[in-house]
Amino acid sequence: QLTSDTADEMLGLGPIEPLLKDDSITDIMINTHERVFIERRGMIEQTAIRFRDEAHLLRIINKIVSAIGRRVDESAPMADARLADGSRVNIAVRPVSVDGPLVSIRKFSKNPYSLERLMAFNSIRQPMIDMLRIAVQARKSILVSGGTGSGKTTLLNALSSYIPSKERLVTIEDAAELQLQQPHVGRLETRPPNVEGRGEIRQRELVKNALRMRPDRIIVGEVRGEEAFDMLQAMNTGHEGSMTTIHANTPRDAISRLEQMVGMAGMPMTNDSIRAQIASAIDIIVQTQRLSDGGRRVVSISEITGMEGNIIQLQEIYHYVRRDVAADGTIIGDFRATGVRPRFAAEAATLGLHFGKDAFNPQVAL
Repeated sequence: QLTSDTADEMLGLGPIEPLLKDDSITDIMINTHERVFIERRGMIEQTAIRFRDEAHLLRIINKIVSAIGRRVDESAPMADARLADGSRVNIAVRPVSVDGPLVSIRKFSKNPYSLERLMAFNSIRQPMIDMLRIAVQARKSILVSGGTGSGKTTLLNALSSYIPSKERLVTIEDAAELQLQQPHVGRLETRPPNVEGRGEIRQRELVKNALRMRPDRIIVGEVRGEEAFDMLQAMNTGHEGSMTTIHANTPRDAISRLEQMVGMAGMPMTNDSIRAQIASAIDIIVQTQRLSDGGRRVVSISEITGMEGNIIQLQEIYHYVRRDVAADGTIIGDFRATGVRPRFAAEAATLGLHFGKDAFNPQVAL
């Protein structure tokens, strides 16, 4: 054990190295040197792991940031980083972190999830997968909406697997997480400002640059601000079938947040024209949710059908209905079709893409 601990200290990240090697763990959260939490199968638990003292934890933090040419100290107390395996790291130290260093590590999945694999975790059903596959192949633009840790990026990655391999894709992310399997992919990543506050490269600049790279589709890891305007412009001008995610709790909330973000771009547009842009650019909204039992579900798939007056019209195709909670806290529920057939079904049929006979029958169990 001593030999193993020494090796972890010298070659790895000290006491958390075994956690990084454990594939059942998705997140590692260090709350000062005395408390280390993990997320496993959607549930958070405290571990027995400790750092010797705060100086020990700071040495590990400096090891992480120095590997990418960054530093963390009182003058620059927050940082984002990425481990060699692609895991995403966020760090905060004193004075902004009052009680001591905080470190959050979102582990990089070595085997990206497919929608079929997500179905095995009870996150989605086959008719829903078929609809999303056809939507991607028919070049429908998709917005994945959900809260923190609800599986938005996982779902976006799974959806991208249905994009034909002959297409050129450009991905734009704050921290590169997507694992697209196609051969023709260009990956762009933002850059934070240096210690002097210079050199920042924002997502909006990357979206604009991506448009000059002859992409068939653009995939933005998550829209958070003014880049939403450029993303919608791309979707409306020959880059149909593009995809992104947004932090929102319902499809309607996702639309409202998108409106606010487009407004941040400072363009002279009325609310009505912003909504018209959204209605024209986005075809499908997929809502994800992390439930109280730790499970992730696709709780709604909706289609934007246009404008009525100044209101964007949504029709829900599938939804998840909770029925009960088991004695062990497991959520019991059903995936159901609403009975509404998506408007793009006729267009998809002209491309040879057909839905099953009972795909949208609310009387048939999914």
